[in-house]
Amino acid sequence: MTREMTLAIDCGGGGIKGSVVDERGTMMAPPRRVPTPYPLPPELLVDTVVGLARELPAATRVTMGMPGMIRHGVVIATPHYITRDGPRSRVVPELVERWERFDMGRGIEQALGLPTKVLNDAEVAGAGAITGRGLEMIITLGTGLGNAVFDGGQLAPHVEVSQGPVRWGLTYDDYIGEHERLRLGDVHWSRRVRRVVDGLRPMYMWDRLYLGGGNSKRITASNLRLMGDDVIVVPNDAGIIGGVRAWEL
Repeated sequence: MTREMTLAIDCGGGGIKGSVVDERGTMMAPPRRVPTPYPLPPELLVDTVVGLARELPAATRVTMGMPGMIRHGVVIATPHYITRDGPRSRVVPELVERWERFDMGRGIEQALGLPTKVLNDAEVAGAGAITGRGLEMIITLGTGLGNAVFDGGQLAPHVEVSQGPVRWGLTYDDYIGEHERLRLGDVHWSRRVRRVVDGLRPMYMWDRLYLGGGNSKRITASNLRLMGDDVIVVPNDAGIIGGVRAWEL
């Protein structure tokens, strides 16, 4: 039998990283990372992934997580990538048109010649964190907010919580994204994260909530304790490790 090797690509607002992972979730090489290039038409993202793949061991399939609403590998909306200079910069109408309904799964599959699964990035990270028991939710904290829900280990239909309104006309992306963390500092920002968790809890009634993404480790210990025992911080490499388990969802 051929050993399954998964090229796992984690696309964020600030960086794109990847590694190759074996069937047990062991990385075959240290993750390689490049800054997310802007402006970013979909073809440039495909080329960026191909460039990362050239620097990594050979793979037999690809899992790619990217921000936004992704259905069956097709981009419905990706708010970061339609901007001129990245998150919070000017939206470029031409990019909106080029990204709309772009079949990223097919684009990567054709470019690399490998079976490909493209999901929302939080869905891939969640696949690397869940136990498969009960209702489990993940919130990823980075450039903005990502989310995914799993019921008994099965991926639920995606709801793009990041674009929901919170207060003062801000979305969740605006309210607890990296820009606000830098402006407020970790202590005040951590209180905002706790408010978001408290607000989402009665809506989802999860059995377990995971906090992932690069900024999850910046939540202060006191605020994390106040969130409750059902809230767990997971390592940021879940977005890579989840590349293997995503094929079982």
